[in-house]
Amino acid sequence: MTPGTLGWLSLTILDLSRVRRLVPLSRQTWSVINQPQPPEISRSTRWQLETVAVTAGRPKRVVDAPLNPPVVFASTFVGAHDTSAAGMGYGRYGNPTWQALEQAIGALEGGRALSFASGMAAAHAVLELMPPGGVIVIPENCYSGVREAVDRRASRYSWQVRRVNVADTPGVLAAAEGADMVWIESPTNPTIEVADLPTLGSNLAHDCVFVVDNTFATPLLQRPLESGADIVLHSATKLISGHSDVLLGALVARADDPRTFDALEAIRRSFGACPGPMEAYLALRGLRTLPLRLAQAQASAQALAERLAGHKCVQRVRFPGLSSDPGHDVARRTMSGFGSLISIDLPDAKAAETFVEGCSLWVLATSLGGVESTFERRRRWQGEHQSVPEGLVRMSVGIEHLEDLWTDIAYALDRL
Repeated sequence: MTPGTLGWLSLTILDLSRVRRLVPLSRQTWSVINQPQPPEISRSTRWQLETVAVTAGRPKRVVDAPLNPPVVFASTFVGAHDTSAAGMGYGRYGNPTWQALEQAIGALEGGRALSFASGMAAAHAVLELMPPGGVIVIPENCYSGVREAVDRRASRYSWQVRRVNVADTPGVLAAAEGADMVWIESPTNPTIEVADLPTLGSNLAHDCVFVVDNTFATPLLQRPLESGADIVLHSATKLISGHSDVLLGALVARADDPRTFDALEAIRRSFGACPGPMEAYLALRGLRTLPLRLAQAQASAQALAERLAGHKCVQRVRFPGLSSDPGHDVARRTMSGFGSLISIDLPDAKAAETFVEGCSLWVLATSLGGVESTFERRRRWQGEHQSVPEGLVRMSVGIEHLEDLWTDIAYALDRL
């Protein structure tokens, strides 16, 4: 059996070509609404997302019980002769700490979530659903790890890869003709392009699996399942966790589509791509403050983008919150905010490196979405796509004081 066989067999057996067909919820749905909860929790469907982020995934309210789910370190659980009656079964199959996080992420996205050891582990699980000889559509500018994974599998399984500009909606739909999977990042990494998810979701063929990487926007700014997506992907390492101390991924499937959820869960079990309980615990703790962190970072990003747009050394600011940005109108129509990621184009690689070296508050780092403001010249990585300018610097705005962030940037830019 070849490495990709399991996912293809799962896809065939479960008939995932019909992923958009409405199917009743299974008994094992981990929706917060179906869990035994006090009355106020059962009304969570009417709560704002900021409230859901704080309350979802909590245990049943019992006197003297922990308010938040504790971390459960266990690889072995007590079993039962009747395997159908077993809950966890084994540490690779489930953990109460994972499930609390999954309930929270699922509630925010409006679906059923699975956590993974990393964002790339989650991405590989989705790619396992692709059939040999299939057609996949991906962004031309997307996360380099995903592009590398797709290209490696394409050569092994004879996939046809169609690359698109996610902001070109007619172009994406044309490329999606006859495709088995359409994979969209929005906003994209690192060029911050914005896709019209509602238009794509309502026009893609029913037998095409629509995947949306929602890492940059988070469910607070857009909920792709409501726009027709079948699977939502998160690198929970980033904004969801928010403190630069967790490596974790997540996938969310529609609540009315147990086939997709079950297939992804089977892949996680088989490949062992499960998260550690401590990582899940930390991610849930970080998720509780996502609304506050994102609000602060997004407000600062807007102000910084406006100031950067007026600086003589900056050739271009890529941020949908600017009215001049190509993605502004789509983002304003389809998102609840413009996010906390900015990319700027400086004249060349030397200027970008000099700028990065000239800052003392901003931190050179390849990750993003933490409370700390980080940045990097993306083309320093050999795997970055050549369409990304040599002088592009991706900036992840944190929660420091706006004026301190700007003073640091301005000092470095003024010395180019």
